[in-house]
Amino acid sequence: MDDSLSATLAALADPTRRAILARLIAGEISVKVLAQPFSMTAPAISKHLKVLERAGLITRGRHAQWRPCRLDAKPLREVAQWVGDFRPFWEESFDRLEDYLRSLHPETKGRARRKR
Repeated sequence: MDDSLSATLAALADPTRRAILARLIAGEISVKVLAQPFSMTAPAISKHLKVLERAGLITRGRHAQWRPCRLDAKPLREVAQWVGDFRPFWEESFDRLEDYLRSLHPETKGRARRKR
């Protein structure tokens, strides 16, 4: 993976890593607490955390025995911008579908188009 977008998308491809990120939305959590709902070994959780850290999606700290993880959502902004570039395509596709569906049901032609 040459770029940060690829690393972010690769990290997001795994449902466990997405679940970890979802748990971190609430704020900083220790690795031990973060791992509790997952039925996997500590080394397996550690591997997931390393992938997320390499992608820049989390930061990990060390305060004595406490190993906190924190969400860093900056890479998600890049994903959102990339996906957003496709919005005109989808809107146009939905508009064409709406026009087609209206042609099947002429009684709805007078109704205004929904705004997005």
